[in-house]
Amino acid sequence: MRHEFQRVIDVADLPDPGKTLVEVEGDMVALFHVAGAWHAIDDVCTHDGGPLADGELRDHRIACPRHGAQFDIRTGAALTMPAVRATRAHDVKVADGGVWVQLRDAAATPATSGSVPAGSEPPRSSPSEAITAPPPATGDAVAAAGPLCEDTVRSVLKEVKDPELFVNIVDLGLIYGVTIGPAAGDAAKHDISVDMTMTSPACPAGPQLIADTKRALTRRPDVASVEVRIVMDPPWTPDRMTEAARDQLGIF
Repeated sequence: MRHEFQRVIDVADLPDPGKTLVEVEGDMVALFHVAGAWHAIDDVCTHDGGPLADGELRDHRIACPRHGAQFDIRTGAALTMPAVRATRAHDVKVADGGVWVQLRDAAATPATSGSVPAGSEPPRSSPSEAITAPPPATGDAVAAAGPLCEDTVRSVLKEVKDPELFVNIVDLGLIYGVTIGPAAGDAAKHDISVDMTMTSPACPAGPQLIADTKRALTRRPDVASVEVRIVMDPPWTPDRMTEAARDQLGIF
């Protein structure tokens, strides 16, 4: 589809630095005026659809107000997790005292850059699509993890990795709590309850992470059952990641 430049605001309407939300051909676009230049990207965080125009602008970075993912306002590239996929950038020009924006097709958006791990793939566009991830630990590895306690459970869960970021769920800060109790009718086994959060309420990898958590723990011969409870309060933020996760994702 061919797009035309559309006048969205007067030049005098947006200070430098500044940001605003405009509509172009029915699409909501975040418009930026920084260091004498104009830039435009979709007003959509690719992590969970957050409104980027409402976020904090620092130099050429805009942070999603929901979970802190940062994007380059010049290219749309995702710079920090939990976003791993670029948002669409658009062409901007100044003429006749106005600012004009021309939409780009999705295929014209630059590839994701920044802190995304090398070799990672963009997330699937729909929760209904299959998501593949590295398999959990083998039965022998889990069985050798030591006596059952919270530290052991967390050690086992380090084998469960987010399929988009390829970082384990413990270092990502997704595990809020672990409860271990005796299994009914079998003194040699235990029931485990895991309080887990997601990086966003609509995280498409949620069902897989729950299933992988249960598989990893039930491989132990001393575990009878595993319950995974999803907890969204307090909401996850990047501050919950360990230094190891930050290093792996290139966040400093």
